[in-house]
Amino acid sequence: MPSAPAAPSPTKRASALPPEERRAAIIAAVLPLLAEHGESVTSRQIACAAGIAEGTVFRAFADKDELLDAALATALDQQPLEEALQAIEPELPFESRLVAATELIQRRVVDVWTLVSHLSSKRYEQMRRPMTDSPALTAIFAAEPDLLRVEPVEAARMLRALTLALTHPMMAGTPSSADEIVRAVLHGVAR
Repeated sequence: MPSAPAAPSPTKRASALPPEERRAAIIAAVLPLLAEHGESVTSRQIACAAGIAEGTVFRAFADKDELLDAALATALDQQPLEEALQAIEPELPFESRLVAATELIQRRVVDVWTLVSHLSSKRYEQMRRPMTDSPALTAIFAAEPDLLRVEPVEAARMLRALTLALTHPMMAGTPSSADEIVRAVLHGVAR
């Protein structure tokens, strides 16, 4: 005698999270979608990526605009970059530490540009702010004061500015390598 067909397994619900953790999880899921689809991303795509029901998105955020504003604020937050820069091994040679730092900055430039290029101009005001100093990058330079002719904070500013200029897709046709950027900052362009 044939057995009865198996009952469909119930859809697994997302585990209950405190509101701030739920918001953070939704934002983490929406960032790659924004980089791919821009503001045309749907609430269904967001819910699917976050592994939640669509209604949960709007219990965490009042509307899609609030979610997009929160996602952009997260993408522009300097703290993750600062933590990554602090994690660079201090035992590495100075130039190797700077190359590692430059690679992190380059990745951030491309990631932020990719996201921002998919957003409407109404969000540009949220992005207008001066570049703040990086304490973690400054600390890398400060660890080698005898090798510098400028203050560590100024050296860090130069490295970040040159990295932005030589990496940003709208400024540099072909991005320079992190090694080339570091050599230009440390040794200039003279033979």
